[in-house]
Amino acid sequence: MEIIKRPSIDFTRVFDIIRYQSQKYPNQKSLNTFESNSWRSYSIQEIGKNIDAVSGWLIENGYTKGEKIIFVPILGRPEWMILDYACQQAGLISVPVHPTSRSEEIEMILNETEARLCITADPELAQKISLITTSAEQKIKIFHIDSKELGYFEPLRLKEVSSGSSSILEALKSSISESDVFTILYTSGSSGIPKGVMLTHRNIIHNIKSVLTLLPIEPGDRVISFLPFSHIFERMTCYTYMAFGVSLYFSQNKDSFVHDFRTVQPNFCTSVPRVLEKMYDFLEEQMLDKSFIKRKIVTWALEVGKEYGSSARVRPIFAVKLFLARILVLNKWRKKLGRKIRYMVVGAASLRPEIGRLFSATGIKVIEGYGMTETAPLITMNRFDPGLNRFGTVGLPIPGIDIRIDEPDEDHQGEILVKGPNVTQGYFKRPEITKEAFTEDGWFRTGDIGKFVHGHFLKITDRKKEIFKTSSGKYIAPAPLQNHFTRSLFIERCLIIGFQRPFVTALIVPNMPILEAWCNQESIHWTSPQFMVHNIKVRARFQEEIDALNNNLPNVERIRNFTLCHEDWSIEKGELTTTLKPVRRLLEENYKGEVTKMYES
Repeated sequence: MEIIKRPSIDFTRVFDIIRYQSQKYPNQKSLNTFESNSWRSYSIQEIGKNIDAVSGWLIENGYTKGEKIIFVPILGRPEWMILDYACQQAGLISVPVHPTSRSEEIEMILNETEARLCITADPELAQKISLITTSAEQKIKIFHIDSKELGYFEPLRLKEVSSGSSSILEALKSSISESDVFTILYTSGSSGIPKGVMLTHRNIIHNIKSVLTLLPIEPGDRVISFLPFSHIFERMTCYTYMAFGVSLYFSQNKDSFVHDFRTVQPNFCTSVPRVLEKMYDFLEEQMLDKSFIKRKIVTWALEVGKEYGSSARVRPIFAVKLFLARILVLNKWRKKLGRKIRYMVVGAASLRPEIGRLFSATGIKVIEGYGMTETAPLITMNRFDPGLNRFGTVGLPIPGIDIRIDEPDEDHQGEILVKGPNVTQGYFKRPEITKEAFTEDGWFRTGDIGKFVHGHFLKITDRKKEIFKTSSGKYIAPAPLQNHFTRSLFIERCLIIGFQRPFVTALIVPNMPILEAWCNQESIHWTSPQFMVHNIKVRARFQEEIDALNNNLPNVERIRNFTLCHEDWSIEKGELTTTLKPVRRLLEENYKGEVTKMYES
């Protein structure tokens, strides 16, 4: 009998994933977007032809290998995936820019990359870029992907590559190696100065192939994307979805979140802690309901949920309590997410353990991971397998990644160093910063402080540069404290202060909807936030919250005074990073007078 051997299918460059899915998992609903009141599906065959056509247009219009193309997306869309892959095939380097970036940051990126083409999510962003380019050194063409408006990037309508460009494109694709840079992502963190992280095909492909063995996803499953596409976390996730052969649905916007989940009914998604915290706030807000019975039921159900994953769950009585808590309260969460969702991976910021337990108690298994733009992005991840998820940690190293704790102290914690195929080559046009980012023997310095717990699970303590010493000589790690105090229903954000000061204080942004609901319940006349933060009864209520949370802390870490901020901090003003972490330098400057008063009183 003749045995026919089929060639093995693999992918070594990111754009190879299109051919990989087309041959291994030919999906008629590969990418999906909501148009004209229904979900519109694109087959992998359609997408492949579209990508080739756009690549051909780029070649015909004189864009050459190594050139930079600026993207300004908001959320993911099929058009962004097509543009992304099209640039990769043509050897162009995509440079995603966060839509919330400040004008001076965008101008710096435009000048540094010398880009000649920019594509934005909508006309408003195109106009924003247009105003900035008047002072930029490089002339740039600007388009957007809103097909109903003037300025649309017309090549997206092309369905096939022209015969004249086809052979050139194939030659270009063959010339691209795994070690070629295909994207540059600008990140500033809390330092304020953007620097371009160069990522190669090998960096991303290593992470994709690592998680293919770790995630409980099958071809044909439905997944949903609702995170910013300018972040490598969501981009890498979307590439991975396509390698799995699942049907990827893109959420329209934050206002359609519930509608999109209910109509798609996904099995899996990625998220950031902020989304889960907002849903948690919705349930906690019901604890302020005027109905005594409803308040008691919600409070009891939340406490049951927070025990999930602890030693309490082994007791038979816990199973009964959990069953009742799900029926009465917790199933409302799963219903909002389309009922069928079973798995969720959370990253980009620290997840409070009690929220992870609570979501898992609803029947949605939540695990937390850790990574950085410089590591494309994954470093560690908890697992969905029994016994391999520890709430409060960021999990185990992904396959092929080495982690070392540098100069550990008496608590076995130190800076986290990383080595592996996913680590960046360095920063674009910044050789000095690149050199500083690596040890002499090639380990990448993450700047994060952590330690291994429960054997091999990594726990993040803080950013190295954020840890400070009080004037009494005590070291304070602010991030865990900030997470601790935002456990309060009333506290939206918190910045711990105390560098070279005698004690710890805090800047606090109240959760205004919760505060207003409480004021109404207590018959306190509500005026406006700038007046309410000075109200004596409001201050007293926040003091109660802080006192209760202080009780669980050693004396040196307790908040002795605080300032309530009447408006939320924003990315646009530079007070928050794009992953919603507070920018200490700017906030301390903006609230300099308030900080001084906290130490005078």
